[in-house]
Amino acid sequence: MAEKITKDMNIMEAVEKYPIIAQVLMRYGLGCVGCIISSAETLGEGIAVHGLNPDIIIEEVNMILEKQEEQEK
Repeated sequence: MAEKITKDMNIMEAVEKYPIIAQVLMRYGLGCVGCIISSAETLGEGIAVHGLNPDIIIEEVNMILEKQEEQEK
């Protein structure tokens, strides 16, 4: 199974490893990927600063990654 995404992961590194994260963040109105802060902030920090619950969004990302992995089998 793919590595689980956590809110402690750096935004830029996580998006580079799993590009689908960018799509999920954009759906929530977060332009983190294009933001200069993304290289210094964690997913949890970036999501929370916008007043959203990081746990919910991270859970959604992990569910999507899990489904992608199952489809590739």
